[in-house]
Amino acid sequence: MYSVLIYLYAAAVRIAALVGNEKARQLLKGQKEVWLQLATKLQPNEQRIWIHCASVGEFEQGRPLIEELREKYPQYKITVTFFSPSGYELRKNYPDADYIFYLPFDTKKNACRFVALLQPVRIFFIKYEFWRNYLREIKRLNIPFYLVSANFRQNQAFFQWYGGWYCRLLKTFTWFFVQNERSQTLLAKIGFLNATVTGDTRFDRVCKIVAQAKTLPLVEQFVQDSRCIVAGSTWAPDINILLRYIGEGKHPLKWIIAPHELHEEQINHMIETVNSIGKGQAIRYSQLKGVQPCKYQVLVIDNIGMLSSLYRYGQIAYIGGGFGKGIHNTLEAAAYHIPVFFGTAYKKFQEAIDLVNLGGAFPVNNFEEFARHLDELLDHPEKLSQAGQTAGDFVLSGKGATAQVLQLAMK
Repeated sequence: MYSVLIYLYAAAVRIAALVGNEKARQLLKGQKEVWLQLATKLQPNEQRIWIHCASVGEFEQGRPLIEELREKYPQYKITVTFFSPSGYELRKNYPDADYIFYLPFDTKKNACRFVALLQPVRIFFIKYEFWRNYLREIKRLNIPFYLVSANFRQNQAFFQWYGGWYCRLLKTFTWFFVQNERSQTLLAKIGFLNATVTGDTRFDRVCKIVAQAKTLPLVEQFVQDSRCIVAGSTWAPDINILLRYIGEGKHPLKWIIAPHELHEEQINHMIETVNSIGKGQAIRYSQLKGVQPCKYQVLVIDNIGMLSSLYRYGQIAYIGGGFGKGIHNTLEAAAYHIPVFFGTAYKKFQEAIDLVNLGGAFPVNNFEEFARHLDELLDHPEKLSQAGQTAGDFVLSGKGATAQVLQLAMK
């Protein structure tokens, strides 16, 4: 049944590509090209470490591991795979990996062929991705296999009465490096004692980002001495809340808004809405040159790649995605010692739960809650300062996961 579902999924991708879906087209193209890439790029007599990331978010978790391996174990060739087109297309030229490939669809034939060609000596999967045929082939070949920054929850299939099939997948892993004690306890309850609480490698990544953050002169000119909110990876429900506060809020603020996806229609809508409110003007980042940035109230980011450096210019951050499948990266913002806001879909993210419990983050259900919490912080600078300090200290306290993982996995 599993194999049938994989073939059906592959067929659905082909159909979607034929009717013009760009992500499906990219995925299908990558699936076709990967075999030629494997045949022509891999060199004989290499010792390869394979690191698999589902998409962009998992890559950011795996990146500290990749960079540490590159520095401390240069004798190994590092292979990174993605399943998602968004991850592959964004990071296909990442310089710290020797090889970057799409992961072929998880058929038995593909799994055997891919692992035989790659011949990895160690394998790290980041956070999740339980592809049955790949896992079985890795187990058959007895390759050391690690799950890094894993975060297990009680409602997952592994821990239900019908979870036997899923539990068998977990038997393929040599060791689990988990984010928290809850995950370790859940694994122990179903018989897996091969787990160590090492935390989340993203903490190491965001601390490094802060240390290497770029100075953005045009953004500095835009913000000047104003209080600024940076909203990152925003979707339509997030943007609607922000736009309403821009129109109705009692505090004059500067706003930097970075949409999760760069749709011209949405960007134009934001700019037109702000300009129609009459409390200030909005401008795209790409249009800042040749104007006086300080004259504008809202800056809409119309490029990819600068968000992590933008948070340094804010006193508060808003993280998008909380009214959909889940919030985006809260740690990137919190690392700058600023409090973060987001919607209510955050319960799958341990770092967000911890930030809320500590008082460094504020989940909101709607505009009214957002306005109330935001006004409370802006009306009381000491509360704003304390929330930001709490958020930053939390990020600093989580450093060190990467070193622990490599100490145990590479001995």
